[in-house]
Formats: sequence, C-alpha cells, structure tokens
Amino acid sequence: MELDEAFGLVGEFGPRQRRLTAFLVLLQVFVAFQSMLILIVGAVPEYYIDQEEIPTSTEALAKHVRFANNFTSIATEWYLIRHEAYKVSLASSLYFAGLLIGNIMFGPLSDKLGRKPVYMSGLFFDVIFGYISAFAPSYEIFAMSRFIVGITNGGMSLVSFVLTQEYVGKSFWALTGSLTNVTFAVGIAVYALLGYCIREWRFLAFVSNSPGLFFFLLSFMLPESPRWLYSQGRTAEAEAVLQYIALGNGKERVTVKLKQCGGTVKKDDSASDVLNLVRNPVLRWRTIILMYIWYVCSLVYYGLTLNAGELGGNLYLNVALYGLVEVPAFPLCMFFIEKPWSGRRKSTTAFLIFAGFACMFTTFLPENTGDIFFSPSLLALYGKFAVSAAFNIIYIYTSELYPTVVRNAGLGVCSMTCRLGGILAPFVPSTKALGPSVPFMIFGISGLSAGFLTLLLPETLNRPIAETIEDLQTPAYQTLKNKKAE
Repeated sequence: MELDEAFGLVGEFGPRQRRLTAFLVLLQVFVAFQSMLILIVGAVPEYYIDQEEIPTSTEALAKHVRFANNFTSIATEWYLIRHEAYKVSLASSLYFAGLLIGNIMFGPLSDKLGRKPVYMSGLFFDVIFGYISAFAPSYEIFAMSRFIVGITNGGMSLVSFVLTQEYVGKSFWALTGSLTNVTFAVGIAVYALLGYCIREWRFLAFVSNSPGLFFFLLSFMLPESPRWLYSQGRTAEAEAVLQYIALGNGKERVTVKLKQCGGTVKKDDSASDVLNLVRNPVLRWRTIILMYIWYVCSLVYYGLTLNAGELGGNLYLNVALYGLVEVPAFPLCMFFIEKPWSGRRKSTTAFLIFAGFACMFTTFLPENTGDIFFSPSLLALYGKFAVSAAFNIIYIYTSELYPTVVRNAGLGVCSMTCRLGGILAPFVPSTKALGPSVPFMIFGISGLSAGFLTLLLPETLNRPIAETIEDLQTPAYQTLKNKKAE
C-alpha cells in the first residue's frame, strides 16, 4: 500500500501520535525562551551619569554611571550603553546569523542522515552552549555562545517541526503546524513571566535553558520519521514505525505492508541535495518566491517583537502582549486555510497585506490619538497579529509544496532567508534617525510586496503531497508552471 493509505489504516492522529506531537509542540516553549532571551537579558534599565561630561570609555562609564536596581542585564554588567549600546543588537543579530547557518546545515543533513539523530545532536549542543551563555565571563564569550546557540536551536527546531508533521497524516499537518506556532507564542509570554520573577540575568538565562535538558533526555524515546524512512527505501523500518504507531493507537491487529517507493533515494544519489531545488524548474520558482516570503515574515515578525522593549510602559507586560497577541491568530488562520474559497494561498496573501497596511498606517497617526483602537501601539499589535498568522500558514504551506525527499532541504533554504530577516530586524529601529516613520514603512512595504507575490504559488489544499521529485511531473500534482498557465 501507499504511505498515505498506511496512515489511514494505523490512524492519522491517534493517541500515540497525539503524545508524540504534544512532546514536540511543548519543545517550542524552550525554543521561544532561547529566541527571545535578549529581550529581557539585554534590556537597559534607567540610568544616569554623575558628571556633565559624557565618558568615552567603558572604564570611565563604570565609574560614573548609576543604573536603577530593579533588574540586571548584560547592559548593566558590561556597561553596554552610549557608544557600546550597539553590542546588544549585535548579540541578537549573531543569534539570528546562527539560525541562518543552522538552517543551511541541519535541513540537508536530516534529509541524508535522518530526522532523529540530527535533531538530538542539535538539542544536545543547544543545551550545552545555553549554559555557557548563562555563565559567560565576558561579553565576547556571551556573544559567541549566542551565535552557536542560534546554529543549534535553529537547526533543531526546524527538524523537530518536520518530525511533528511526518508523524501524522497529511490532513492533520495544518493542525500540528498551528499548535507548534501557538505554543511558541505562549512561550514568549511565559518567558516574560519568568523575567518578571527573576531579575538577575544570569539566573534567568540558566532557568530558561534548563527545560532543554528535560526535553533532550525524553527525546531518546522518539521514533524515526516513517515518511523519511520510506523516502529512503528503508521500507521495513518504515513499516516497523507505523506498526508501533498502530499499537499505540489501539490497532493491534493491523498489519502494515508498504510497496516500494518509486523515487527511492540511494546513498550515492543526490535526490535530497539542496541543488535539486535549483535544478528542477518547478522547485526553483517555488523556492525563489518562498525565500522572499519567509524573509519578509521574519523581518516584520521579529522587528515588531524586538520593538516591544522600545515601547513605553512595563517591559514584561509589553513582551507578554507581543506573545499573546499571536494566540488568537492561529485558530483564525486554521479556519481560513481549510476553506475552499480561501485555502493556503489566499489566506497568506490576505494576512501579509493586512500586516503591511497596519504597519504603514502607524506612520500617519500621532502618538497620542486618544483613540483606543487606532493608536500606533495598537496598530503595531494588529500588524504582529497578522504577520503571526501568515508565518504560521507559510510553515504549513511550504511543507506541502515540497516533496518528502527535499522537504527538509526546502524548509532549510527558506528558513535561511528567514534568518536574514531576523539578522536585520534588530537594526531596523535605528532607521528612526532618517525619520520616525521609516521603520514602519519598511515593514509595511515588505508585507505588501510579499502578499502579492504569494498569489504566484499554487494552492495545496486537498491536493496530494509529493513523495519524490518525479511526482511533481505527474498530472495529479499542481505545479507553479501549470498554475501560471491557467
């Protein structure tokens, strides 16, 4: 039988799959802790300098600056203010640069070596270097450890997302993808609560990293992806995993017998290589468009999130709000992407265009409008809400646009450009020097352009998922070329 038929037999989302999914979904809380660490650990409390002349060296700053004692951060420990303030944004950008490298490395590696071993290796080093960040004796070691955490955290979270999808039937991909992203959003709010309770930055970094150790130890019980095993021609092992899932789903009498995958990848074959994304014309155009969409989603998402510390009011409340505003976005996008009149493509387009307009409209409003629903801060939250929905859909949409043999490579390349947006996001607020409206104009124009480009991609709702590259050439699969021809 075909693999999708086997999932229908053993259960597409049975009790065992729900447990496996719940474990990997909860892992996103740890991923959120690491991703947003700099928001509080790098925050700058109020301070004053006890002399009229501004010190020009770090040593002089240490003698004359006085910080408010409500919390500590890397800024208070290493005096990252004035001419040294850029180092906080640099540490954040180094983390996102690490994510970029991790996505380049881990995607193809997991397509070749397997999902589980690559995921486990990434999580192990993520935890190790997370603790190094917490105990770093200098800024340089902290920044370098954050760079390495970015590599391991980005690669590990990418592979765990693919595992979450590949444990279940295709009809539940949208649900598991949305649960993954909504848990990440809740993780941001939980991190804000931790920051509120723990005001010493090293202890906060230590506590935020510790859940990773718990997840690593429990991850040994995870099975390998049956879809990956099947795509590699390891049919017997794929059958064993599906039989394990069937037993956990209460279907002891079910016997799974898969037919050999038509596009089996041999060890000396390069069918899962990133170069196939360029060689194949269908995949090439899809990848170019998806790369830009991912870049924009990341730029706007992280740009607005990292801007939470720039808003007036309580730092911890702002961070929590920028996380919680994402939560209602996920059931809403889940509703739209399953409707034939909207689907994946039109929903992504609508949310990106809404985010673009929300950001652009903030530039035309004064700071104190007196209107609760149309203040610049509220419009920025509307933008975060919309781009979060688009980000959620694009993960699901991208997984469905790539065949199994190159799915992780495709996600990795798209995530690479996504991280480019993350690298640039911390520096976008500095464009206020050119004009107070420039940052939101950048976010707005980017969102609008990505929204319209999404219309060039094919719809995947109720379409079969390709297992091999050869499947893209069959009439059953909708290609970009055919879509544009229509």
